[in-house]
Amino acid sequence: MNKIYYLSTCDTCKRIISELDLPTNVELQDIKANPVSEKELEELKTLAGSYEALFSKRARLYKERDLKNKDLSEEDYKNLILEHYTFLKRPVLVHGDDIFIGNAKKTVEAAKTSLHE
Repeated sequence: MNKIYYLSTCDTCKRIISELDLPTNVELQDIKANPVSEKELEELKTLAGSYEALFSKRARLYKERDLKNKDLSEEDYKNLILEHYTFLKRPVLVHGDDIFIGNAKKTVEAAKTSLHE
């Protein structure tokens, strides 16, 4: 599977997608218009190793709900991501069996290398 989960209203996502120079075989999924399904999330978790790895602690709702002071389980992370798209760390690129999560420079460089080797 070659797919990128992103938010079309996010300037950082748009910049990274442009920077990655995506091949035509990479499907784009705007998670606001087309939220991640439970099946897709489970596939992402298998590649990432945990739901927490896919979870954005920078989401506004994370702060608003004071989630940092709660002891969240893997099931909590999963349910929160399914409940609201902002809880998915973005962008998430799946290229073959590799997964690249977030916008760290190192992650984007690794994704670029994977896509164009």
